[in-house]
Amino acid sequence: MASWSPDTPCSCDCFVSVPPASALPAVIFAKNSDRPRDEVQEVVFVPAGTHAPGSRLQCTYIEVEQVSKTHAVILSRPSWLWGAEMGANEHGVCIGNEAVWTKEPVGEGEALLGMDLLRLALERGSSAREALHVITGLLERYGQGGSCREDPTPFCYHNTFLLADRTEAWVLETAGRLWAARRIQEGVHNISNQLSIGSDISAEHPELRPHAQVQGWWDGQGTFDFAQVFSLSQQPVRMEAAKARFRAGQELLQQQQGGITAEVMMGILRDKESGICMDSGGFRTTASMVSVLPQDTTQPCVHFLTATPDPSRSVFKPFIFGVGAAQPPQVLSPTFGAQDPVRTLPRFQTQVDRRHPLYRGHQVALGLMESEQARGQQLRQKQRDLEQEGLVAVRQLLTRECAPPAQELGGLFQAFVEKETQAYA
Repeated sequence: MASWSPDTPCSCDCFVSVPPASALPAVIFAKNSDRPRDEVQEVVFVPAGTHAPGSRLQCTYIEVEQVSKTHAVILSRPSWLWGAEMGANEHGVCIGNEAVWTKEPVGEGEALLGMDLLRLALERGSSAREALHVITGLLERYGQGGSCREDPTPFCYHNTFLLADRTEAWVLETAGRLWAARRIQEGVHNISNQLSIGSDISAEHPELRPHAQVQGWWDGQGTFDFAQVFSLSQQPVRMEAAKARFRAGQELLQQQQGGITAEVMMGILRDKESGICMDSGGFRTTASMVSVLPQDTTQPCVHFLTATPDPSRSVFKPFIFGVGAAQPPQVLSPTFGAQDPVRTLPRFQTQVDRRHPLYRGHQVALGLMESEQARGQQLRQKQRDLEQEGLVAVRQLLTRECAPPAQELGGLFQAFVEKETQAYA
C-alpha cells in the first residue's frame, strides 16, 4: 500500500468567495497547485465535442465510457497525465482538487486519478452540482487510484474537490468510493489537504454512515461529524502543516470579506509567509488559477492562469471562452506517443523533457531575478505591467466600459501568452 513520507508532495490550496463576500456580483474561485518542483504544468484548451455511441475514452490509466457530448474546457494539468489539477468549462464551472488521506486505505491499483475525475466533471457537467454528480457517479463505478506523480515509486491518495459556478460552490470530500458534500451559497471557504466537512453535510454516499458503524468509527447514536469520523487519528507531518495553511487561508479570506476581487485572490495565492505560495524542499507551487464567474449570465466568465511555477513571480493571464479561442502552442508540452514513460510498462522508468516554450523562458527569467538584481527587477516589472494590462481589460469588460469583438475575447489568452513569451526573449 502506498504511504506518505516527510518529503511527499501533497499540498494544495483552493479558495472560493460567493456574494456578498465578493466585491462584485460574482463567484470568485482560486487554486494553487503544489506538486513536485520540476514537474511541468501545461494549459490545454479542448473544444466541445460530439462522440459516437459506444465510444471509449482513455484517461491516464484506464478507459471509461464516453458520453455523446462534451463541453469545451480550459485545463491546467501536469503534462504527463490526461486529467487536470484545475480548470473551467464553457458553462462557468470551475474545479480544483487536493490530496487527502483518511481511515479508508489507499491502494496502488490503477483506476481514475482525482485529476481524471476533475476533467471528466468539467467536460460533462454544466453546473457545479451536476459536476459533483458526475464525479460521485464515476467514483462509484470505477473507483479512484493509481500513482499521482511521474516516479517509479507509487504515490497514491484520495481526493477532495472545490467546485464552483456562477451561483454557488460545493465542497466534495472522498474516502475511497465514499463521499460527503457541502453546499456553499454565500461567504468564503477554503480547503487544504484535509477533511473539512463536519456535521454540516448537504449530500452523502448512502453507505457512508453504515460503513463508519461497521468499522467501529461511529456508534450510530451521536452527531455524525464526517471529518472527525474519517480523519486519521495520527496525521502525517505534511497534513499537520496543511492545518496551518488552512487556518491562514481562512484568515486571509475573512480579512477581505465583502471586498474580494481577482486581485485579492491572486495576493492570497502569492502569500509565502503562510506557505500557501509553496517553495519547500522537493515541491513548490507549479501553477495557479483565479476565475471570476459573474452572476449576470450576459457577462463572460474570466479565468486567469499562469502556466508557470511560483505565482509570486508569474503572470496571471486572462482566458475567455468564445469565438477564436484556441490552443496557444507556447504553453503546450511536447508529446512522446507510445514511448512516453507513462505509457510503457513498467511505468516511469525513464524521464523526458516536458518543458513548454513559456516554461523555458520563465525559468531563465527566474534565474535572472535571483542572480542579476537590475535585470531581474526589470523582468519582474514587465510581469507586473503585463498582468495589470490584463486586469484592466477584464475590469473594463465586466463594468461594460468596453465591448471588444467576440473574436478578440477568444484570442485574449493567446495574445497575453505571446506578450509574456516576448518579454523573456
